[in-house]
Amino acid sequence: MDANLPRPELSIVMPCLNEAETLATCIRKARQAFEDAGVKGEVVVADNGSTDGSQQIAIEEGARVVPVAQKGYGNALRGGIEAAAGKWILMGDADDSYDFSNVKPFVEKLREGYELVMGCRLPSGGGTVMPGAMPWKHRWIGNPALTFIGRLLFKCPAHDFHCGLRAFTADGYRRMDLRTTGMELASELVIKSTLKGLRITEVPITLHPDGRSRPPHLRSWRDGWRHLRFMLLFSPRWMFLVPGVFVGLLGLTALCVLSFGQMIFGKVVLDVGTMMSASMLLLIGVQLTYFAVFARVFAEHEGLLPPHLGLRKVLSFLTLEWGVLFGLLMCLGGAILFGSAFWDWWKAGFQSISYSENLRRIIPASTFIVLGVQILFGSFFLGVLGMKTTVQVSRIGA
Repeated sequence: MDANLPRPELSIVMPCLNEAETLATCIRKARQAFEDAGVKGEVVVADNGSTDGSQQIAIEEGARVVPVAQKGYGNALRGGIEAAAGKWILMGDADDSYDFSNVKPFVEKLREGYELVMGCRLPSGGGTVMPGAMPWKHRWIGNPALTFIGRLLFKCPAHDFHCGLRAFTADGYRRMDLRTTGMELASELVIKSTLKGLRITEVPITLHPDGRSRPPHLRSWRDGWRHLRFMLLFSPRWMFLVPGVFVGLLGLTALCVLSFGQMIFGKVVLDVGTMMSASMLLLIGVQLTYFAVFARVFAEHEGLLPPHLGLRKVLSFLTLEWGVLFGLLMCLGGAILFGSAFWDWWKAGFQSISYSENLRRIIPASTFIVLGVQILFGSFFLGVLGMKTTVQVSRIGA
């Protein structure tokens, strides 16, 4: 943008890949919306390699074209947003499914101080989906399910987690520090805004059938899975910690109870076979809990998640030395139980002994040793992650 021209208030960014059929209509609606909303604006078309003349159409309609060589919806959006000059940015698809002439509600919310304004197509947030505008599996399965998961995992107030029409401040965008390059950018934007504490609201919108004669770029199951995978990976608590603690406590409880003898419930007998299963659950639970800590520490270091004060306090107390000591003690406890079992076998002249009673020591002994090894090397790995973080902090301070 020419440095001599005044900065626009609002930049409308449209990612574009062969949208010649609808692009001109979208740009005209956007330019009319600037007048209706009383805002100085610009239209930025982030072209992702169109071969149908979309670039020339955009120029003729008065838009600014930003070529983005790296393929992907996320790349196109990020390229357009980073080239936008407005202090506010509104993004939306260039297929005429969103009505760019009705951006006034977004502008009003931005003027009130909100940093992210989500459009809502779904009735739960007051939106409207016109007949034929959204496939049934998106309307009744995909969007409601992903929105429910997003609201559950991240406490986001949006009722339509994946609406493509949304506005945000340029400063808020910089604070989001987006990293993804594909369709999951839509999820990352909302998640990062929530985690960073941005002021979020939503406005109801109407989704229209798009004006293209070709199929959409969206691939329902593939892109839906990418969104779901991204949300789960962005939430180590729900992906690893919650199931890990639940499974681990279940296994620990059963292992402790059955160590004293079999349990009989009517015709059901729980014995050493159940003990083995309980040991497995305990080991899985501890491993998942470690994965939760590893993922959180790594995500914080890479800037994907904000620091968790509670975790930092725990890690400042449970140092590498304490982890190594506890792991060695667990291994020692297991070795003592093994020694006890071996002693009884030796006294029996290495002949057959009580199968059930012997396994009541062998199973806990094996469990203790495996847990000790997990804790020992898990503590060393956390020490490596902590050392990496410390080195980075030292470099920044220098």
